[in-house]
Amino acid sequence: MTGKRRRRLKIGDVYAIPLPNGKYAFGRVYKDAGFGVYEHIGNSIDDLPDKEEFLFNIGVYKDVLTSGKWDVVENRPFSNEEEAFPPPKYIQDKILGKYSIYHKGEIKEATKEECKDLEVAGVWDEQHIIDRIMGEDKWH
Repeated sequence: MTGKRRRRLKIGDVYAIPLPNGKYAFGRVYKDAGFGVYEHIGNSIDDLPDKEEFLFNIGVYKDVLTSGKWDVVENRPFSNEEEAFPPPKYIQDKILGKYSIYHKGEIKEATKEECKDLEVAGVWDEQHIIDRIMGEDKWH
């Protein structure tokens, strides 16, 4: 489906993300508002990633994916339920200095060390995602 119509969110859908340099990034929908952005940058909307290698996996606002601004170019079903969940993310309580890990809808206490290689839990908007892909990490 292409065009500017709203569409239903489907786990495994791969979206083409137009970049300001005329190229395309691609992202795959996970459960729990997860969105994995592929390492591969394509020269066209049809230049899809051939490997499941990701730059980052973040939470994304639903309306970013359902607005019709980004085209769904294919669906890549997950091989099992476990793979459909995004990787764990961390939460830091800035006031108390405590850390937690969020995964599959649950939060558990954690140490700073356990969180050091995880993505921060948060939900990203369209421009923030594009900025991060382009190397402007001001939102991270």
